[in-house]
Amino acid sequence: MIQSDLKWKTQVDTAVGKANSVLGFIRRMFKYVDTHMVKKLYVTFVRPHLEFAIQAWCPFLRRDIDKIEKIQRRATKLAPALKKIPYEKRLDIMKLTTLEERRIRGDLIQQYKIQHRYSRFNMVNRTGEARIKPEFVREITSTEDIDNSEFPEDETANNFVCTTQCDTQNVSMLEPPQQKKKKGQNKCRGSTVPRIKDIDRLCPNFLKSEKCQFEANCKFSHNVKNYLDKRPPDISNSCINFITSGYCKYGIECRYGKEHLTADFKNIIDEEKHKKYLANLGNENALSKESMLAIRKKKYQFPRADCYLKSSSEGTHNFLVNNREKKKIDFSNKLYLAPLTTVGNLPFRRVCKNFGADITCGEMAMATNLLQGHQSEWALVKRHSSEDIFGVQLCGGYPDSMAKAVEMLNKECQIDFIDINMGCPIDLVFKKGEGSALMGRMKKLEEVVKGMVQVSDVPITIKMRTGIQENKSIAHKIIPLVKEWGVDLITLHGRSREQRYTKAADWDYINQCAKLSHPVPFFGNGDIFSYEDAIKRQENFGVDGLMIARGALIKPWIFTEIKEKRHWDISSQERFELLKCFTNYGLEHWGSDTKGVENTRRFLLEWLSFLYRYIPVGLLEVVPQKINERPPSYFGRNDLETLFASHKSCDWVKISEMLLGPVPDSFTFLPKHKANTYS
Repeated sequence: MIQSDLKWKTQVDTAVGKANSVLGFIRRMFKYVDTHMVKKLYVTFVRPHLEFAIQAWCPFLRRDIDKIEKIQRRATKLAPALKKIPYEKRLDIMKLTTLEERRIRGDLIQQYKIQHRYSRFNMVNRTGEARIKPEFVREITSTEDIDNSEFPEDETANNFVCTTQCDTQNVSMLEPPQQKKKKGQNKCRGSTVPRIKDIDRLCPNFLKSEKCQFEANCKFSHNVKNYLDKRPPDISNSCINFITSGYCKYGIECRYGKEHLTADFKNIIDEEKHKKYLANLGNENALSKESMLAIRKKKYQFPRADCYLKSSSEGTHNFLVNNREKKKIDFSNKLYLAPLTTVGNLPFRRVCKNFGADITCGEMAMATNLLQGHQSEWALVKRHSSEDIFGVQLCGGYPDSMAKAVEMLNKECQIDFIDINMGCPIDLVFKKGEGSALMGRMKKLEEVVKGMVQVSDVPITIKMRTGIQENKSIAHKIIPLVKEWGVDLITLHGRSREQRYTKAADWDYINQCAKLSHPVPFFGNGDIFSYEDAIKRQENFGVDGLMIARGALIKPWIFTEIKEKRHWDISSQERFELLKCFTNYGLEHWGSDTKGVENTRRFLLEWLSFLYRYIPVGLLEVVPQKINERPPSYFGRNDLETLFASHKSCDWVKISEMLLGPVPDSFTFLPKHKANTYS
């Protein structure tokens, strides 16, 4: 058998090396061998090494298959009588077939099952793959059954996206498909939310008051009868907005409107329930119209930021002291849901709060976009009343924009802390000198941190990586400096910018940095996927708390597991109820009209591209699952659990249709992030 801790390419090289050694030994020991003897020696001593390496291989890993086949070619030339005969005829004479043909025909599979009583996926210890109980492992019958994200990303020559089904009867059809990069983002995927023409939507002002100030120049429709003729059927009879607040502002545009619409399509309001809802609503962190207008006319005032920037240019900022009393937060022993771009939206954060997350933070917001009043950027800082410790993460590379953004957030929003993004690895951000690039711009970083601390009324925190380059960690040099500059919390992700999310997080380095941070609270981040991981990191690596990112995306109930110190074998029905909860939160947040439904669907599908990686505890041979262990193809304990395990986006769309009704015609979905997290 091949060692389980070796990568695919190394496994093949090891198998070929062993077979070559045995072949060389046979040549040295026997000066002359006939055809019958060659076959006997080859089958007994050489072929087992090759078969063990090739059994679970997929047809598009052709280069490594050819490497193994060469050994058999050499072996069949040992007999002098066979040297000048073509390879295929040599095999016929020796009554052998190519290894590839035997693999496709299934001989190797059946032979190994009989000898070892293992399922297909236990035939070879596949590197980085979770071990599933044999009775749940699915037999692969075509390349469609293979999750392309499972192949090691450093083997770029073998990273293909399969476009045709594997023909198990015809070896000649197994040509390598078109090569495609497996890292990063799907950048040219187009819009995943169907565009609705403005003329097909009713005017919001007309809906509210049956009057529109723009009248004939309005780009929206005012023709209610025409809209009702085209109105799609309701998805369901109960509207979550009407149930929770007693009023649905989307009126006849609501896709769940039957409950709150009269026979003549007038909107119903439950006055008593709506008053109670408004009384308990709290601050949503929405920018007022007056402030938005002032920003766009460049009349918004930044007295604190201007004072800091002036003193900084004069070289006197080191003597400034922020005498305002800042809000204090007890960060110790808290579970912190990481700020997650795209998938860390408000509905998802609410789900995690239900499961016990202590600290939440909005998605990364660009400081310059906030200062320009972009509505899409201000949507990222919205807060729900259940988020009792909530922060906003700012990304920027210049002291003026960062200081002004902090001052504006302090004035306009109700937040508990502001986090500096010093870990974003995205090229577009990095090339602007923002995100993880700040780790290499110490002068600029000092001005940014000091400016934010100076103008802020709330604690300033910072999240960073170990460094920019993989083998050059620099966080230990930065931590003492940012501590001196006044940050209130430091979080370290145990990977460099080059690593992104591959390979294991370096918790020994996190431990080293935690000692340098004292007395400033220090959180560790990376590879926490079970309560055992959490306890080990908290007790042995000197951190004050834990930040959880991908672990929460794949199984948001991880917060409950950590607090209750147990492995939760969550049922498929419980997981479905969890998705129902998310869709209800999404309809509250993005709206229950057609546009809101499709926005909710889009973010649900993005989340499902992570959720499928969870393997139920009851199916695992070894508990707990590690975060960088890829799930093999398997059957669940019921049809719903099997559907949740699918890596196919068409199955994720099916799940969304179970919750949000049929998708529009010609709907397609491609996730924003390609899988590059398995090592």
